[in-house]
Amino acid sequence: MDRQRLVILLEMAMMAALAVVFSQIKVFEMPQGGSVSLVMVPIALIAVRRGLLAGVVTGMVVGLLQLLFGSTLVNPVQVLLDYPLAFAALGLTGLVRLSGREGKKQRILALWSGLLIGGLGRLVCHFTSGVIWFGEYAPEGTPVALYSFVYNITYLLPEMIIAGVVLSVVLGSASQLLFPARDRLA
Repeated sequence: MDRQRLVILLEMAMMAALAVVFSQIKVFEMPQGGSVSLVMVPIALIAVRRGLLAGVVTGMVVGLLQLLFGSTLVNPVQVLLDYPLAFAALGLTGLVRLSGREGKKQRILALWSGLLIGGLGRLVCHFTSGVIWFGEYAPEGTPVALYSFVYNITYLLPEMIIAGVVLSVVLGSASQLLFPARDRLA
């Protein structure tokens, strides 16, 4: 294995571990699962730094680790949707890979665009799971799809905004640390 691939794998492992730690520090927790934490920050960071594959794999590892640290298990498909697939979807942020040569405004705009894509991917996974397996929690007379959407957006949107603000500060002020000259595209 060449040195560069090893460095990328080590970064992915560190970001996955950091995401699991951040997921345990909850700002707000929903009654039937889901919380606002900084779990998105490391996954989105590795995705914009190293690309789509690194982001998706790191997210999937985080989702699998989440299963070990307390999870709601209803059905095998629900488990896949709510954990490995939902967190892997955050890795879609890597569709907007940064090289470090962008201007500050371009970097921030690209980051928020990527977070929106990754956040929507995660929302689709949780929404689908909510409609199929958690509709019983919807108040009487409320359409299950509406309930699932509102429930999931209630914690995913603040989590995405917090991650965007944190990463905007980091990418705005520490881009030379995150994208050293040897890591930039030629």
